[in-house]
Amino acid sequence: MGGSLSCVELLTALYFSCMNIDPKKPDDPDSDKFIFSKAHDAKALYAALCKRGYFSAGLLSGYEKNNGKLPGHATRHCVPGVEISAGSLGHGLPMAVGIAFAAKLNNNHKRIFCMISDGECDEGTTWEAALFAGHHKLDNLTLIIDYNKLQGFGTTKDILDIEPLSSKWQSFNWTARNINGHTFDEIIEAVNKPSGKDKPMVIIARTIKGKDGPEQHVNSVSSQYKPPTTEEYEKYIR
Repeated sequence: MGGSLSCVELLTALYFSCMNIDPKKPDDPDSDKFIFSKAHDAKALYAALCKRGYFSAGLLSGYEKNNGKLPGHATRHCVPGVEISAGSLGHGLPMAVGIAFAAKLNNNHKRIFCMISDGECDEGTTWEAALFAGHHKLDNLTLIIDYNKLQGFGTTKDILDIEPLSSKWQSFNWTARNINGHTFDEIIEAVNKPSGKDKPMVIIARTIKGKDGPEQHVNSVSSQYKPPTTEEYEKYIR
């Protein structure tokens, strides 16, 4: 639950204020595309897609249930709007880069958006894709890093320190922007402001894992694994 709560404002801003999309035409080749690489937080993506009108709310009750349509890790075409199967971290950005490169070759002006976790910055495929995107000047690509500073077994700093993060991306010929990932005005301004000619853009969204969830799981590794108890759930819903 923790990673879903750290990215929910980011998803809301993208789907309701930033992306050129039509839920009635999810396969429109001219629509913007969103690649959700941190697929273990699929519940946040499903909520955003449902609210935006991609599918009916009744499907949400089938989340992670036999015969339901919503698996725990987002899977391509499980419902309209889910573009890729992901979950093995480090795959989403390479796929987004490929889609952005193809759009450039086809002179298609849609924008490609991708969201990864900060833990994915441990992965070599992330940096290979970053090199490729910078080299090919993919200014139609926007990457958002959900930088909640926690991953599966501890803090990002202790597992594999990725700082200085902005300068790393800039050295790969990207435009880097740092924002509060829970503030809509900052998110929308950063996404909509042009990255500069011939540069892909990375938005480093500083977030809090488990934000606004059960108190004992806020900014805690436990929110990676533990569902709320019935008491926590009822308090949280209130």
